[in-house]
Amino acid sequence: MATDTHGAEHATEGTGLVFHPMDQFIVKPLFGNGDVGMFTITNVTLWLFLAVVSVVLLMVVGTSRRAIVPSRSQSIAELAYGFVHKMVEDVAGKDGLKYFPYIMTLFMFIVFANFLGLIPMSFTTTSHFAVTVPLALAVFIGVTVLGFVKNGAGFLGLFWVSSAPLPLRPVLAIIEVISYFVRPMSHSIRLAGNVMAGHAVIKVFAGFAALAAVSPISILAITAMYGLEVLVAFIQAYVFTILTCVYLKDALHPSH
Repeated sequence: MATDTHGAEHATEGTGLVFHPMDQFIVKPLFGNGDVGMFTITNVTLWLFLAVVSVVLLMVVGTSRRAIVPSRSQSIAELAYGFVHKMVEDVAGKDGLKYFPYIMTLFMFIVFANFLGLIPMSFTTTSHFAVTVPLALAVFIGVTVLGFVKNGAGFLGLFWVSSAPLPLRPVLAIIEVISYFVRPMSHSIRLAGNVMAGHAVIKVFAGFAALAAVSPISILAITAMYGLEVLVAFIQAYVFTILTCVYLKDALHPSH
Protein backbone atom coordinates (compact mmCIF):
# COMPACT_ATOMS: atom_id res chain seq x y z
CA MET A 1 0.00 0.00 0.00
CA ALA A 2 2.85 2.39 0.87
CA THR A 3 4.55 1.56 -2.46
CA ASP A 4 1.40 2.42 -4.42
CA THR A 5 1.07 5.77 -2.64
CA HIS A 6 4.72 6.59 -3.22
CA GLY A 7 4.37 5.74 -6.91
CA ALA A 8 1.24 7.89 -7.22
CA GLU A 9 3.04 10.85 -5.68
CA HIS A 10 5.90 10.46 -8.16
CA ALA A 11 3.43 10.20 -11.04
CA THR A 12 1.68 13.37 -9.92
CA GLU A 13 4.96 15.23 -9.52
CA GLY A 14 6.02 14.05 -12.97
CA THR A 15 3.03 15.81 -14.54
CA GLY A 16 3.83 19.03 -12.73
CA LEU A 17 0.30 19.12 -11.25
CA VAL A 18 1.17 19.19 -7.56
CA PHE A 19 -1.11 21.88 -6.18
CA HIS A 20 -3.78 22.16 -3.53
CA PRO A 21 -6.30 24.93 -4.34
CA MET A 22 -7.81 24.95 -0.84
CA ASP A 23 -4.51 25.35 1.02
CA GLN A 24 -4.78 29.12 0.59
CA PHE A 25 -7.73 29.13 3.03
CA ILE A 26 -5.93 27.40 5.90
CA VAL A 27 -5.82 29.45 9.10
CA LYS A 28 -2.27 29.48 10.47
CA PRO A 29 -0.59 31.12 13.48
CA LEU A 30 1.19 34.30 12.49
CA PHE A 31 4.07 33.47 14.82
CA GLY A 32 5.35 29.92 15.21
CA ASN A 33 3.72 26.67 14.14
CA GLY A 34 1.59 25.74 17.13
CA ASP A 35 -2.11 25.03 17.35
CA VAL A 36 -4.62 27.79 16.69
CA GLY A 37 -6.36 28.73 19.93
CA MET A 38 -8.96 31.31 20.87
CA PHE A 39 -6.39 34.05 21.41
CA THR A 40 -3.85 33.00 18.78
CA ILE A 41 -2.82 35.76 16.37
CA THR A 42 -3.29 34.23 12.93
CA ASN A 43 -3.10 35.22 9.28
CA VAL A 44 -6.82 36.01 9.56
CA THR A 45 -6.09 38.44 12.39
CA LEU A 46 -3.46 40.22 10.32
CA TRP A 47 -5.61 40.68 7.20
CA LEU A 48 -8.68 41.70 9.18
CA PHE A 49 -6.53 44.32 10.89
CA LEU A 50 -5.21 45.52 7.53
CA ALA A 51 -8.77 45.83 6.21
CA VAL A 52 -9.73 48.01 9.18
CA VAL A 53 -6.58 50.13 8.80
CA SER A 54 -7.29 50.56 5.07
CA VAL A 55 -10.82 51.81 5.77
CA VAL A 56 -9.51 54.28 8.36
CA LEU A 57 -6.77 55.52 6.04
CA LEU A 58 -9.25 56.18 3.22
CA MET A 59 -12.25 57.50 5.13
CA VAL A 60 -10.50 59.39 7.95
CA VAL A 61 -6.96 60.26 6.88
CA GLY A 62 -7.78 60.57 3.18
CA THR A 63 -10.59 63.06 3.81
CA SER A 64 -9.01 65.00 6.69
CA ARG A 65 -8.09 68.04 4.55
CA ARG A 66 -11.57 68.37 3.03
CA ALA A 67 -10.18 70.28 0.07
CA ILE A 68 -12.45 72.05 -2.39
CA VAL A 69 -10.48 70.35 -5.14
CA PRO A 70 -10.43 66.81 -3.73
CA SER A 71 -7.43 64.51 -3.80
CA ARG A 72 -7.74 61.01 -5.23
CA SER A 73 -8.36 59.46 -1.84
CA GLN A 74 -10.97 62.11 -0.99
CA SER A 75 -12.69 61.58 -4.34
CA ILE A 76 -12.88 57.81 -3.79
CA ALA A 77 -14.19 58.33 -0.25
CA GLU A 78 -16.83 60.79 -1.45
CA LEU A 79 -17.92 58.44 -4.25
CA ALA A 80 -18.24 55.57 -1.78
CA TYR A 81 -20.17 57.77 0.65
CA GLY A 82 -22.58 58.97 -2.02
CA PHE A 83 -23.03 55.45 -3.44
CA VAL A 84 -23.96 53.87 -0.09
CA HIS A 85 -26.02 56.87 1.03
CA LYS A 86 -28.18 56.65 -2.09
CA MET A 87 -28.49 52.88 -1.68
CA VAL A 88 -29.76 53.22 1.88
CA GLU A 89 -32.18 56.02 1.00
CA ASP A 90 -33.55 54.25 -2.08
CA VAL A 91 -34.06 50.88 -0.40
CA ALA A 92 -34.79 51.63 3.27
CA GLY A 93 -36.18 55.13 2.85
CA LYS A 94 -35.26 58.30 4.70
CA ASP A 95 -35.92 56.56 8.02
CA GLY A 96 -33.09 54.19 7.20
CA LEU A 97 -30.52 57.00 6.92
CA LYS A 98 -30.27 57.01 10.71
CA TYR A 99 -28.42 53.68 10.37
CA PHE A 100 -26.25 54.80 7.45
CA PRO A 101 -22.96 54.90 9.46
CA TYR A 102 -23.22 51.19 10.29
CA ILE A 103 -24.13 50.20 6.75
CA MET A 104 -21.35 52.36 5.32
CA THR A 105 -18.82 50.76 7.67
CA LEU A 106 -20.06 47.30 6.73
CA PHE A 107 -19.74 48.01 3.00
CA MET A 108 -16.27 49.53 3.23
CA PHE A 109 -14.95 46.73 5.44
CA ILE A 110 -16.17 43.99 3.08
CA VAL A 111 -14.89 45.84 0.00
CA PHE A 112 -11.41 46.23 1.46
CA ALA A 113 -11.33 42.69 2.86
CA ASN A 114 -12.27 41.37 -0.60
CA PHE A 115 -9.76 43.49 -2.49
CA LEU A 116 -6.91 42.82 -0.06
CA GLY A 117 -7.55 39.12 -0.64
CA LEU A 118 -6.68 39.62 -4.31
CA ILE A 119 -3.10 40.62 -3.47
CA PRO A 120 -0.72 37.71 -4.24
CA MET A 121 0.31 35.78 -1.11
CA SER A 122 -2.41 37.49 0.94
CA PHE A 123 -5.26 35.85 2.87
CA THR A 124 -8.91 36.32 1.91
CA THR A 125 -10.72 36.74 5.21
CA THR A 126 -14.20 36.92 3.67
CA SER A 127 -13.78 33.38 2.33
CA HIS A 128 -14.28 32.09 5.88
CA PHE A 129 -17.63 31.58 7.55
CA ALA A 130 -15.95 32.58 10.82
CA VAL A 131 -15.89 36.11 9.38
CA THR A 132 -19.06 36.26 7.28
CA VAL A 133 -21.38 34.52 9.76
CA PRO A 134 -20.79 37.08 12.57
CA LEU A 135 -21.35 39.90 10.05
CA ALA A 136 -24.63 38.33 8.92
CA LEU A 137 -25.73 37.51 12.48
CA ALA A 138 -25.04 41.09 13.59
CA VAL A 139 -27.34 42.35 10.81
CA PHE A 140 -30.01 39.71 11.57
CA ILE A 141 -30.07 40.31 15.32
CA GLY A 142 -29.84 44.08 14.87
CA VAL A 143 -32.79 44.39 12.48
CA THR A 144 -34.89 41.92 14.49
CA VAL A 145 -34.39 43.86 17.72
CA LEU A 146 -34.99 47.13 15.85
CA GLY A 147 -38.18 45.74 14.33
CA PHE A 148 -39.67 44.90 17.73
CA VAL A 149 -38.45 48.14 19.33
CA LYS A 150 -39.94 50.27 16.54
CA ASN A 151 -43.15 48.34 15.93
CA GLY A 152 -43.74 46.13 18.95
CA ALA A 153 -46.00 43.19 18.13
CA GLY A 154 -46.73 44.93 14.82
CA PHE A 155 -43.39 43.62 13.57
CA LEU A 156 -45.03 40.20 13.29
CA GLY A 157 -47.05 41.69 10.42
CA LEU A 158 -43.95 40.98 8.33
CA PHE A 159 -44.97 37.32 8.37
CA TRP A 160 -48.67 37.84 7.68
CA VAL A 161 -49.40 38.34 3.98
CA SER A 162 -52.65 40.28 4.22
CA SER A 163 -52.97 40.57 0.44
CA ALA A 164 -53.23 36.79 0.01
CA PRO A 165 -56.49 34.82 0.25
CA LEU A 166 -57.38 34.10 3.88
CA PRO A 167 -57.01 30.26 3.70
CA LEU A 168 -53.46 30.65 2.35
CA ARG A 169 -52.26 33.15 4.94
CA PRO A 170 -51.30 30.63 7.67
CA VAL A 171 -49.31 28.56 5.17
CA LEU A 172 -47.59 31.67 3.82
CA ALA A 173 -46.88 32.80 7.39
CA ILE A 174 -44.98 29.57 8.07
CA ILE A 175 -43.00 29.99 4.85
CA GLU A 176 -42.23 33.61 5.75
CA VAL A 177 -40.99 32.63 9.23
CA ILE A 178 -38.72 29.91 7.81
CA SER A 179 -37.33 32.23 5.13
CA TYR A 180 -36.72 34.92 7.76
CA PHE A 181 -34.61 32.64 9.94
CA VAL A 182 -32.70 31.37 6.90
CA ARG A 183 -31.57 34.94 6.15
CA PRO A 184 -28.31 34.93 8.15
CA MET A 185 -27.31 31.60 6.61
CA SER A 186 -27.89 32.70 3.01
CA HIS A 187 -26.44 36.15 3.76
CA SER A 188 -23.14 34.69 4.97
CA ILE A 189 -22.85 31.73 2.59
CA ARG A 190 -23.37 33.91 -0.49
CA LEU A 191 -20.39 36.12 0.35
CA ALA A 192 -17.99 33.41 1.56
CA GLY A 193 -18.96 30.91 -1.15
CA ASN A 194 -18.49 33.28 -4.07
CA VAL A 195 -15.17 34.61 -2.80
CA MET A 196 -13.82 31.13 -2.01
CA ALA A 197 -14.91 29.65 -5.35
CA GLY A 198 -13.20 32.38 -7.41
CA HIS A 199 -9.91 32.13 -5.54
CA ALA A 200 -9.92 28.33 -5.80
CA VAL A 201 -10.43 28.48 -9.57
CA ILE A 202 -7.54 30.94 -9.95
CA LYS A 203 -5.31 28.57 -7.95
CA VAL A 204 -6.32 25.65 -10.19
CA PHE A 205 -5.41 27.58 -13.34
CA ALA A 206 -2.14 28.63 -11.70
CA GLY A 207 -1.34 24.95 -11.10
CA PHE A 208 -1.89 24.10 -14.77
CA ALA A 209 0.39 27.00 -15.76
CA ALA A 210 3.33 24.75 -14.81
CA LEU A 211 2.63 22.61 -17.86
CA ALA A 212 4.36 24.06 -20.93
CA ALA A 213 1.70 22.71 -23.29
CA VAL A 214 -1.16 24.61 -21.66
CA SER A 215 0.65 27.43 -19.86
CA PRO A 216 -0.39 30.17 -22.37
CA ILE A 217 -4.03 29.16 -22.01
CA SER A 218 -3.68 28.99 -18.23
CA ILE A 219 -2.14 32.46 -18.06
CA LEU A 220 -4.99 33.88 -20.15
CA ALA A 221 -7.51 32.09 -17.93
CA ILE A 222 -5.83 33.43 -14.77
CA THR A 223 -5.90 36.97 -16.17
CA ALA A 224 -9.58 36.66 -17.10
CA MET A 225 -10.50 35.14 -13.74
CA TYR A 226 -8.54 37.77 -11.85
CA GLY A 227 -10.42 40.51 -13.71
CA LEU A 228 -13.68 38.75 -12.88
CA GLU A 229 -12.68 38.45 -9.23
CA VAL A 230 -12.05 42.20 -9.05
CA LEU A 231 -15.64 42.66 -10.20
CA VAL A 232 -16.91 39.97 -7.83
CA ALA A 233 -15.08 41.60 -4.89
CA PHE A 234 -17.15 44.74 -5.39
CA ILE A 235 -20.41 43.02 -6.36
CA GLN A 236 -20.41 40.75 -3.33
CA ALA A 237 -19.88 43.73 -1.01
CA TYR A 238 -22.73 45.49 -2.81
CA VAL A 239 -25.05 42.46 -2.56
CA PHE A 240 -24.30 42.00 1.16
CA THR A 241 -24.98 45.69 1.79
CA ILE A 242 -28.15 45.99 -0.28
CA LEU A 243 -29.60 42.90 1.43
CA THR A 244 -28.83 44.60 4.74
CA CYS A 245 -30.82 47.60 3.50
CA VAL A 246 -33.71 45.33 2.49
CA TYR A 247 -33.74 43.72 5.94
CA LEU A 248 -33.60 47.16 7.54
CA LYS A 249 -36.60 48.23 5.45
CA ASP A 250 -38.53 45.20 6.71
CA ALA A 251 -37.71 46.17 10.29
CA LEU A 252 -38.82 49.78 9.81
CA HIS A 253 -41.90 49.00 7.67
CA PRO A 254 -42.94 45.39 8.37
CA SER A 255 -46.42 45.42 6.85
CA HIS A 256 -46.88 43.54 3.57
